[in-house]
Order: sequence, then C-alpha cells, then structure tokens
Amino acid sequence: MSNIQLSVNLRRLRTDHNYTQTQIGKKLNISRQAYSNYETGKRIPDLDMLIRIADIYHVTIEQLLTQTCTGDGVLNEISGPYFTGRVREREDTIYLTEEEVMLVTKYRNASEDDRRITRKMLGM
Repeated sequence: MSNIQLSVNLRRLRTDHNYTQTQIGKKLNISRQAYSNYETGKRIPDLDMLIRIADIYHVTIEQLLTQTCTGDGVLNEISGPYFTGRVREREDTIYLTEEEVMLVTKYRNASEDDRRITRKMLGM
C-alpha cells in the first residue's frame, strides 16, 4: 500500500532542495535505488526512515504523509481545500479539492450515457 502524497512530497522536497537521489541516499545511509523506490511508491519507508527524512527537510512525519510539502514550506491542506480519498485497488491515499469531490459525486449519479460521454471527453 503506497501513499501518493508521501511519494509526491519526497520527490518535490528533494528537487526543491536541489538534492539528487544519490545525495539523499547518502544522508540516509541507503542506496540511490532504495530512495528511488520511496519516491515511486514501490516501497514505503519504515518509521525510523520517515523520522530521518522528516528531519532532513524540517517537517513533521504527519506533514510528510498527509500535506503538500515544498521547499518553501507546508501547504496545510487538512484545514484547506482538500479531502482525503482512497484508491481502492491499490489502497493509495489521494487528496481531492471540493470541486473534484463534486465531479466524482455527479459522475456517480449520472446516467450511463452521461458517464460514457464524460469518459470520452476525458480520453478514458
């Protein structure tokens, strides 16, 4: 089970701080490939590793896992415009704006013809 927000944050924080995967791997005493697996969501860091990563970027573990983190700070989405959702097949966490939640809700309540048209318009 991967956490989409964590993967996105790891990549964004690393690039915002001008680190390479190799440099972060050295700071964490792991290989570049091991760190790459965290960024791609193939593997999830254990608690000790999350603590070490959060310390490097001066964020909390909660922020790393649930909020949008950038080199300029943390965008507090828990009290902001985002709602937590879950991708059922992969158990990934995804954050949606109010507009996106409304679109999903409307799609669920739409007729099959309207759903087909919507999928076609979106290239699905």
